[in-house]
Amino acid sequence: MPDITHDTATPVSARVRRITAPNPGRMTGPGTNTYIVGEHELAVIDPGPPIDSHIDALVDICAGRLKWILVTHTHRDHSPGAVPLAERTGAELIGNIIPNDGFQDVSFNTARPLAQDDTVGNDEFTIRALLTPGHVANHVCYLVEEDRLLVTGDHMMGGSTVVIVPPAGSMKDYIESLERMLNYDVEFVAPGHGDLIAQPADEVRRLIAHRLKREDKVAEALKQLAPSSVKGLVPTVYDDVDPAMHEWAALSLHAHLLKLEAEGRAVVADELWSLQA
Repeated sequence: MPDITHDTATPVSARVRRITAPNPGRMTGPGTNTYIVGEHELAVIDPGPPIDSHIDALVDICAGRLKWILVTHTHRDHSPGAVPLAERTGAELIGNIIPNDGFQDVSFNTARPLAQDDTVGNDEFTIRALLTPGHVANHVCYLVEEDRLLVTGDHMMGGSTVVIVPPAGSMKDYIESLERMLNYDVEFVAPGHGDLIAQPADEVRRLIAHRLKREDKVAEALKQLAPSSVKGLVPTVYDDVDPAMHEWAALSLHAHLLKLEAEGRAVVADELWSLQA
């Protein structure tokens, strides 16, 4: 796999380079991956956080050739670099915006919106938008068609699963978005954090199976513990996860419960959850 670097852009395919923002952490891995598409007229996908050294590096790499800045979603580790990069380059901002639920980047408030299968590009490349709500409602993946490379933001990540954060995030939407991905010709996934993912169709099927297995654990926990709060269910449902991550796991657990409720399989009263009788 290409090296993850914080100061230079490394090729990951014929038309795409990657440079990683210096924001490593428990939730960001080595940092947020920024992808630069093209050679003569460029697009940047996910400029990341507004770290001066990272924005400076992007300006230097693009060298007056940047035309488009696309974001996968507006969480604060992916999109806040977009506005300062646009101000310095004149590039067009592209991406979908949702109301702030406490997790969104409020600086990203004006951009060209995208519908399913909209394209951006030129004679060198075509970037196709795949609307992939789930992690958050405005999530978009970007397929660089000529390279069969899918930039997935936080829809898929190398080495871990993503957190689903209600109400903007939806487990039902997430699984359905994964299933739709199988309709596209993809050779590699370029995630928002971590290394490239090969054999993406196999990984998508694994992720769907993993989420449905976790859903089964939620239902079993409800049989044993209901009525229960979300917090009360976490230690049982996520007994295979480091307790230090249980605060984040509770968000995805809540998303699982909301999916079960939408399917008529669970009910909630006074924030206590039970299986539907």
